[in-house]
Amino acid sequence: MAINNVVSDVVFHLAAERGFFSEQRLNVTLISFDSGPKMIAPLGAGQIDVGAGASSAGLYNAVARGINVKVVADKGSTPRAHDYMPLLVRKELVDSGKVKSVADLRGMKFGEVGPGAATNAKLGHILGQAGLGYKDVSHNFINYPQQIAAFSTGAIDAAITTEPSVTQAVNSGVAVKFVADGYPSQQVAVLLYGGDFIAKRPDVAERFMVAYVKAARVYNDATAGGRFEGKGVNEVIKTIMKSTGLKDPELFKKMVPNGIDPDGKVDAESMAKDLNFFSENGYLERPSKVQDVIDASFAEKAVKKLGPYKAAQN
Repeated sequence: MAINNVVSDVVFHLAAERGFFSEQRLNVTLISFDSGPKMIAPLGAGQIDVGAGASSAGLYNAVARGINVKVVADKGSTPRAHDYMPLLVRKELVDSGKVKSVADLRGMKFGEVGPGAATNAKLGHILGQAGLGYKDVSHNFINYPQQIAAFSTGAIDAAITTEPSVTQAVNSGVAVKFVADGYPSQQVAVLLYGGDFIAKRPDVAERFMVAYVKAARVYNDATAGGRFEGKGVNEVIKTIMKSTGLKDPELFKKMVPNGIDPDGKVDAESMAKDLNFFSENGYLERPSKVQDVIDASFAEKAVKKLGPYKAAQN
């Protein structure tokens, strides 16, 4: 399977470390990709079976072009108190009083990871609540880690960025967390299956999902309440640090963990809202439907086998 070596990939590492893959008689190789879009073609061609991708315009465009991939489970979402992708604003603008509300961001420079990303849809949603449109601000495409430096030089005024960049930017004094929970329950990252994997090895795909959901529940126990403070959290943090290269354990005292539904459920409603944003802003090559990219059957079968999630008593 393909991964990005980001914090939310911890679920796959937990499944490997804790023997959940072995329990399901699976031999899983984790292959690092430097971006989610680069996984899509190999998934569609059957060169890899599983991918950790994003809910983006690129996914819909790939499916519309005939690349056979499906969203099969949640891999990163923002249920309330789990907004790991808040709106940051350059600290100087807030301290000076120049920016007191979202409406004050009109015409300012936003750092964005790329066109057609889920974070762009989130930005459009937050701006819309303040009476602004997505095109009322300036868009500068910069990767998440580089956005911290861009804040410090004044190259950007605001950004919807992700953890751990959020906490690193706030700790360094270049930005402040301006809007959190501005778009609750957005489906940001997703678990993807290749079409060949689904069609030719459905039993393996079902067993993979059982292991995945078990690991997602370990993660939920550790991050209950939107903090890294739950049951077994120290071991989960160690796994994240080992798999991502993060060196400072103190980060986790302030970091907000991404949500991962403990039953693997995908938030199709938010995906439909984001799809509408992609369409309105010209990111789609042809009309698409959310139903074209989702296959919830594997997560549903895993929950039927494991039973519904019961939160740990911390």
